[in-house]
Amino acid sequence: MIDKDRGFLLNQTRFSRRFEVIERNEPELFREIFPYTQVPRITFDGGEPVVKPARELLVTDTTFRDGQQARPPYTVAQIVKVFQLLARLGGPNGVIRKSEFFLYSDKDRQAVEACRELGLEYPKITGWIRAVAKDLELVKSMEFTETGILTSISDYHIYMKLNMTRAQAVESYLALIKEALSLGITPRCHFEDVTRADVYGMVVPFAQKLKQVSDEAGRPVLIRLCDTMGMGVTYPGAALPRSVGKLVRAIIDEAGYDGENLEWHGHNDFHKGFINAATAWLYGVGAINSTLLGFGERTGNTPLEALLVEYAALTGSMNGMDLTAITDMARYFEKEISHRIPPYQPLVGRDFNVTSAGIHADGLLKNEEIYNIFDTNGILGRPPAIAINDKSGVAGVTHWLNQRLGLVGEAALDKRHPGIIKMNKAIAREYAHGRSTNMSNRELEHLARHYLPQCFISQFDRLKARARELAHDLIIDMIENPDIRSMVPDRQEPVMEKWVTEIPFIQFMYVTDHNGVKTTHNVVSLHEKSKFMDSTTMGVGANLSDRIWFVKPMDDGKIYVTDFYTSRFTGALCITVSGPIRDASDEIIGILGLDIRFEDLANMEANELQLTEEDQED
Repeated sequence: MIDKDRGFLLNQTRFSRRFEVIERNEPELFREIFPYTQVPRITFDGGEPVVKPARELLVTDTTFRDGQQARPPYTVAQIVKVFQLLARLGGPNGVIRKSEFFLYSDKDRQAVEACRELGLEYPKITGWIRAVAKDLELVKSMEFTETGILTSISDYHIYMKLNMTRAQAVESYLALIKEALSLGITPRCHFEDVTRADVYGMVVPFAQKLKQVSDEAGRPVLIRLCDTMGMGVTYPGAALPRSVGKLVRAIIDEAGYDGENLEWHGHNDFHKGFINAATAWLYGVGAINSTLLGFGERTGNTPLEALLVEYAALTGSMNGMDLTAITDMARYFEKEISHRIPPYQPLVGRDFNVTSAGIHADGLLKNEEIYNIFDTNGILGRPPAIAINDKSGVAGVTHWLNQRLGLVGEAALDKRHPGIIKMNKAIAREYAHGRSTNMSNRELEHLARHYLPQCFISQFDRLKARARELAHDLIIDMIENPDIRSMVPDRQEPVMEKWVTEIPFIQFMYVTDHNGVKTTHNVVSLHEKSKFMDSTTMGVGANLSDRIWFVKPMDDGKIYVTDFYTSRFTGALCITVSGPIRDASDEIIGILGLDIRFEDLANMEANELQLTEEDQED
């Protein structure tokens, strides 16, 4: 019979051949393949199984488990943020189906609970334990429904690390797996070091036993094939235990496993981590285990972000994935976790889609599709870019300028523009005098401002525009404050005093009634009160109905921001922002005014207005 909910056969164990564990007095170390004192050998025995992918291809994640074994540990807050990025990446259909967590420390368990509280459907949270009973108790206490269990499979581990025989290892593993099933926990058996294991003397016999246990329990027992040392190869005709295709098909064809219950977990020791993983998909494994940015033990794991792009290539579908989150993830790791991604790392490196060759730049200028792998801007949120050096030419400089200034279509600059030609000559002089590094964005912008000043607004103009925006946003909440709307000075002035104390760029505040008569004192920060002591024209009762900051809000009911002026009280460069105070019927009953010191406000916003860290690098 078939359990349609679980999608696997119940009590229908059928093997084309039954294999038994072959016990040995000495471990099988395959010295003809793994001589240790030499580079491991790749042997061939001919033949190649048929490519036959699983019905559904999936990705699983171990960023918080294997991915943390080769880097400083994440904080709980960082884990939560990265988990949210995983959910965005995999999308609502759960292309990233599961994420694996350590459970041993208090922080590990806090991270699990914090991610659970997000209420996300995918990725599902699973655990990982050693094959010991006390670890299973931990899984039970955390109310996990699935956990990985370390079931080392090669003689390197069974004989030399665990000091067991194969039969003893199998007996130990099966006892814990049956206990997990009895607790309602789906076990995921991690066949550690499977590419150095005796496939028909240990791997397949053990997998057959797991299939039988699964059928008897009416629940799946999952298998993760772990290429722990990165020994897997994809070459046609390669021999076991290193052949990825033959290994996968042995578990499916000889042990009766459905691909949906198989995972591949690979390492990158021989630069084959990614291609081995994709090949495992093709031969029938349903899920590939991976980590963000390929973090992991030694040389790392299969990069999750690369798998998502490969998924789209193999299936022809995005299936709800949000690949722009790859770019957001990379920025988060660099800026918040302080991990420096190699500039040319595919998909995530700062310069992965940057070209410096002039002929390539010319192609990008004509049509970016000529030299861009795909629409990196639309898919990843990363437009193609140019690194400017002595090989970039006028085409490269033109592309850099148009991208930097956001100029497209008719507005785009032509490479024959006199300013661009002059700028390119200035760059050539740099290299003629011995320069050997790329031009930084900061240097290029300096040259562009010199040779094409008409293309840039001044930094001062940008600061002024930003100051006006901030002033506008600041007063919106103030004019809605109940104490301000009361038009009772004894209620208004304490609130205003609080604001001028907390917001350092406010010089002073005041209120007039709807006739322009000033109803409050000048509310000034303590350190500047002396500068306003002699003011008579701005005292309570002064008629200010002719001032533009009063007239404009009264006329149109909108917030008004003045041009810049020099304060006659403090000598500082200021702007005034004013807004209408309304009663419960929305009638204008007064005007709130703020004088703002431009220099103080600009200093607070300096980080937003300066070039980014990337722009400052050479």
